Amino acid sequence: MASKTDIHMIGNAHLDPVWLWQWQEGYAEIKATFRSALDRLREFPDFVFTCAGAAYYRWVEENAPEMFEEIRERIKEGRWVVVGGWWIQPDCNLPSGESFVRHGLYSQRYFLEKFSVMARVGYNVDSFGHHGMLPQILKKSGMDAYVYMRPNEQEKSMDRSLFWWESIDGSRVMTFRIPFSYGNWASSDKHEDPFKGKVQDVMALADQDGHSFMNFYGVGNHGGGPTIANLQSIHSLQQTYGSDKIKLSSPNAYFAEMERIGAELPVFRDDLQHHASGCYSAHSETKALNRKAEHRLLTAEKFSTIAYRQLGLAYPERELRRGWENVMFNHFHDIMGGCSIKEAYEDARDSYGEALHTAAVSLNAALQKISWSIDTMKDGIQALSKDMDWALWEQKDEGIPLVVFNPLSWEVHAPIHVNKTVKGITDDQGAAVDLQVVRGSRTNRTDKYDTLFMGKIPAMGYRVYWIYKEKSFSPAPSGQLAADRNVLENDWYRLELEAHTGHIASLFDKQNGVEVFNGKAAVPVVIDEHHCDTWAHGIFEFRNEVAKFGDADIKLMEQGPLRARLRVVSRYNRSVLRQDFILYRDKPGIEVKVKLDWREEHKMLKLSFPARIADPKAAYEIPYGHIERPVNGEEEPGQQWLSVTGVHADGSLDSYGLTLVNDAKYSFDVKDNDMRMTVARGAIFADHYGDRDEECEFMDQGIQQFGYALIPHEGDWRTGDATRKAMEFNVPPVSIIETYHKGALPQSSEGIRISASHVIAAAFKRSEDDDGYILRCYETNGREEVVEIAIPMLGRTWNVPFGKYEIKTLFIPDDAEAAVREVNMLELQA
Repeated sequence: MASKTDIHMIGNAHLDPVWLWQWQEGYAEIKATFRSALDRLREFPDFVFTCAGAAYYRWVEENAPEMFEEIRERIKEGRWVVVGGWWIQPDCNLPSGESFVRHGLYSQRYFLEKFSVMARVGYNVDSFGHHGMLPQILKKSGMDAYVYMRPNEQEKSMDRSLFWWESIDGSRVMTFRIPFSYGNWASSDKHEDPFKGKVQDVMALADQDGHSFMNFYGVGNHGGGPTIANLQSIHSLQQTYGSDKIKLSSPNAYFAEMERIGAELPVFRDDLQHHASGCYSAHSETKALNRKAEHRLLTAEKFSTIAYRQLGLAYPERELRRGWENVMFNHFHDIMGGCSIKEAYEDARDSYGEALHTAAVSLNAALQKISWSIDTMKDGIQALSKDMDWALWEQKDEGIPLVVFNPLSWEVHAPIHVNKTVKGITDDQGAAVDLQVVRGSRTNRTDKYDTLFMGKIPAMGYRVYWIYKEKSFSPAPSGQLAADRNVLENDWYRLELEAHTGHIASLFDKQNGVEVFNGKAAVPVVIDEHHCDTWAHGIFEFRNEVAKFGDADIKLMEQGPLRARLRVVSRYNRSVLRQDFILYRDKPGIEVKVKLDWREEHKMLKLSFPARIADPKAAYEIPYGHIERPVNGEEEPGQQWLSVTGVHADGSLDSYGLTLVNDAKYSFDVKDNDMRMTVARGAIFADHYGDRDEECEFMDQGIQQFGYALIPHEGDWRTGDATRKAMEFNVPPVSIIETYHKGALPQSSEGIRISASHVIAAAFKRSEDDDGYILRCYETNGREEVVEIAIPMLGRTWNVPFGKYEIKTLFIPDDAEAAVREVNMLELQA
């Protein structure tokens, strides 16, 4: 019988396809590493090889098919073990929740198709941290166990290296933290033989904890894997300790043993942080492109599905998958984490560009198919003509249709920007809609103005609005909006900017009768980080303030009936920050559009928002969930929103909060009541505490643009509807100017109805087996509820029980007689 403290020797080849090299070099190295592993399998009959990353197998399949067949045989034999179940080893904080689902969906189905196996163990041995919703995503992607290495013991002390990791919905995976390293390097320099010394140190840990351990070996980072010398050393150790004590194994075998013996393990309920805190903000461009690509692909899927169902447009499955594969590859932790060489980011830009363009082409085809099929014909129109205007097809002052699409699963009330100057707008029922003339992006003689109006667009559907070139209307006024040189005011807020700095001097919440900030806000704070490498290894907070932007100019840019906008331009050294503060008459929240020209080296820029709150608590959005973290000033990863809640400092409200949403950033900190968002880092490309010289090049130099919004609210982030507000900010409506034509579709259409506001439909697509539809929803607020879902175009209405923070994947068969059923994230029977 095996000892309770056996050492499972895990032969693996951690390979960064991109890091200090470009992907082409990684491509070549994968083939050489796989060839080496196959050679070891032939030379050593007891050797077992473990390897993750569906993208790597795909490369070998397409470029070395004879080797791929050899791998297939070794997998069938059980000596080549597939782990990971994801496209690559991604950054495990920054991709969206749906992106993590797609890693499993495409990769596990690939493994099943090619090898008749799926990964049972999640495997991210080099990723820089691991978000707290991963256990649920892993479980529903076919994996019951997880292996990681970072953060290590010096960065996060854990009671045990083996434990149950539990997400907030209650899902658990057995999790093992790799001690010392995933490769050959030793735990210390005290050993005469580092390889054997590391094994002995792992043995000591196993004896200490009273159960078996895994010890990973093999040349890593640039590939290579287990060497002949490694295997000879293992055989030598087996002669000393016995082959039952030191055994060539796999993670699958290890976790099976741990489950079989039923070891008593602690339960850990949190995310796994921190390692490389600088990676949450390094290389702003890649992070912004990632956010944009993830959302555009989902939007393209939704409307491609609708156009397929309603109008028979071919579903672009191959194109959308190619887009997702590009995005998933760029999730690799050294790309997404911002710590690769400059040339690698030129490749990433190209790859994101392909994904964005692919999604745009598919989305446009779907939207145009739908809009062209809407009945927009008006009496008396005989044929299309441009006699009235060179740009619009309007005739007889009848207006021209503008079709506005909403990708989100609830009705949105949002600003709609029309790329034309018009004098009147009505909705699909003929009701007049207020409008505002705004500056366009062109300067074509006198033609440089566009039109803005507020639209209400049905959930995952569309509405036709009619725009009139010369005909005007007089809609009933609603609400107030005022603007002065440095003040904006509507029914919700009074915002005042400080003249010489451009900081927010006051934000008064009129609905609750309180001041939002405790001091100046939206303050651009410059942080010195000369002591940091690109990863910011060993650095957990960035608070070495050296300056603030100042010397501000404030200008009133818009003062219309719908929107008012103040522009603040401030400066520091050679850097220029432009913030446009925007209030809408008919919409709560303060929007800020930012243009930054950053010229600083070894410095970081943060925006500071000190909320007027006592006893604060901070909540962050993480992929498909949220997490509360201490307000201790440590740099933290987050997604589209961050919220601070507590007792209002003047004592008038027991629970008051401020939510900050953004469309491109992932790095934040909260120190007491001061909420900060990191927006730029002037770090050196791929600097691992190297010898700095004049050849070093710095990230984030030049112009970047992004947006954020401030949402004050009574109560916590749930009351403030943080998740939906953040989604609205990131996924605005899309519009198409149409013309007159007959059609089968009405002028307004609702695509989905969900009875609970705290359940969001994130994805709607054709199933991978092309026999139905997939709807993925998640519960956001921690409330169990039976929810009614209706998809009118499918003629389906059904009830679904949601647990707290549960992610559900629902399969809707093409066969109308077959029931809707829940499947796992791989679209297989749960």
